[in-house]
Amino acid sequence: MNLAFLEVGNQGAGTANDLHPDSDGVWLLNVRTIRILVLLVPLSLSIGCTGTSRTLKTANAELGSPGRTNDYPIILVHGFLGFGREELFGFKYWGGFEDLEADLRAGGYRTHTAAVGPVSSVWDRACELYACIKGGRVDYGESHSSLYGHERYGRAYPGLYPEWGETDPSTGRLRKVHIIGHSLGGLTGRALIQLLEQGSPAPGQGDHPLFQGGESWVCSLTTISSPHDGTTFAYRYDWDQSLIRPAFTFLISLSSSSPELYYDFKLDQWGLSRMPGESFYEYRDRVVSSDIWDRTRDTAYWDGSPEGAVELNRWVEAQAPVYYFSWATEATYRDPLSGTQVPEVGVPAALVSIARFIGSYTPENEGNDSNLPIDSSWWQNDGIVNTNSMDGPSLGSTDGIRRFTGTPVAGRWNAMGVLESVDHLDIIGIPAAGDELKRWYLSLAALLASLPEDQPKEPDGEKAR
Repeated sequence: MNLAFLEVGNQGAGTANDLHPDSDGVWLLNVRTIRILVLLVPLSLSIGCTGTSRTLKTANAELGSPGRTNDYPIILVHGFLGFGREELFGFKYWGGFEDLEADLRAGGYRTHTAAVGPVSSVWDRACELYACIKGGRVDYGESHSSLYGHERYGRAYPGLYPEWGETDPSTGRLRKVHIIGHSLGGLTGRALIQLLEQGSPAPGQGDHPLFQGGESWVCSLTTISSPHDGTTFAYRYDWDQSLIRPAFTFLISLSSSSPELYYDFKLDQWGLSRMPGESFYEYRDRVVSSDIWDRTRDTAYWDGSPEGAVELNRWVEAQAPVYYFSWATEATYRDPLSGTQVPEVGVPAALVSIARFIGSYTPENEGNDSNLPIDSSWWQNDGIVNTNSMDGPSLGSTDGIRRFTGTPVAGRWNAMGVLESVDHLDIIGIPAAGDELKRWYLSLAALLASLPEDQPKEPDGEKAR
C-alpha cells in the first residue's frame, strides 16, 4: 500500500487533484499503536484505528522552480504534542517509520528538525525555536515571563545552525533559513519571524537579540495544515482533564519502568521538569494538578483556539522580506442528508468523532457564547483543524492572501490550495511516508531553493483577501 500525495505541478490556482482511497488492505496493529504514540492521547488515534489507507497519485513535478538560487537550510517545526528526533524510540514526527529529514538531505537540501515545547504557547515556542536553531539558553523575555508567572530562562540548546544570521564570507549574503511548520509549527514560525523583524510588541523584555527587531533571518515560511484562525477542535476538550492527563497516563506504559523519558513535555519554564527519583505517576500528578492550566493563557491550547488566534493575529503580521506559503488539507465531505461535514473512508477511527464534531460545530449548537463568525464554512476539516483556517490568518489580521499562480510573492500569503482526502497525520507521513510524499517534500524544497533574493512585486490585478 502507498501513503502518497497529490500531483503538485504548476496548477495555476494551486488546487489539488482528486485523491482516491485504496481498499487493498489495512495497517497492522503495531502501526496503529504507533499512531497513538505520535499524538500521545486517545483523542488523537487509538489501537482501534482501522482506516483504509490512501493511494495518492502524483508525479515528481516541480512547483514551477527555475533552478536553485539559494542554499538556505530547511528547519522542520512540529505542531501541538509533537516531538524531536531523539524521542519515541526514533519514530519520526516527520515521516513516521520513514525519515523525511533524511530524504531531504539525500536530495541535496540541508535540513534540520527542531524540537520545542509540545504544549507551550506560540510565544514560548518561538523563543525556544530561536535557541534551538541559533544555540544558547532560551530567553522568554522579562516582561512576558513576569506577566505569566514562569521562569524567564529555559534550557540551553547546542544549535542546529549556529551560523544563522551571520554573513557568509564566501558570498557576502546573510545566512537565512527556510521554515516548514506543521499545524501549530506554522504559527510558531510566524511569531519567530515577527519577533526577529519587528521585536517584541511589549517593552521590557530585556536585551536578547530576538526582542530587538531588525533581523531578516528567515527567507520563507511554509505552513502545512496550520490553524491560523484557530481550530474549533479546541471547544471539545478540557485542557487538563481531557488532554494532559490521558497523555501522561499513556506515557506511563513507555517510561514507568525506565529512568528515560521517551517523550519530553519541555515545561522547564513552569518548574515542571521531571525530578530525580520521581516516578512517572508522581510526575504526571504534579503536572496535571499544577494551577497553570487554570490561571494562564500562555499555552498552546489557548493559542490554537479561535479566540487565541485573534489575539495572535493582531500582533503577528506578514513581513515584507519573507515569502509565506500555506498548504491546506481536508478529509471530510458534505453529508447530503444532514448538510454537515463527515469523515471520508480511510480517516483513522479515533479521528472520526473529532472530524464529526468540527464538521458540525457552531457556537449556537454547543451553547458557546463566542461572537466570532463561525458557521458552516468552518466545517470542512482534516480531523484536527478546520480547512478554512489553513490558508492564512484572517480573524483580527490584515495580512493579504493570494492564490498561488506560479510566481511567489513576498510579504503576503501564497495560498497553495487544498490537498484533498489528506488528514492531519497523512501530510507528515504518519505512520510511514510513501514515495509520493517524499517527492512532494522534495518538490517543495526545490521551490524554496529557487526563491530569489529580490522579492517580485504584486502582479497587476492581483487581489488579496
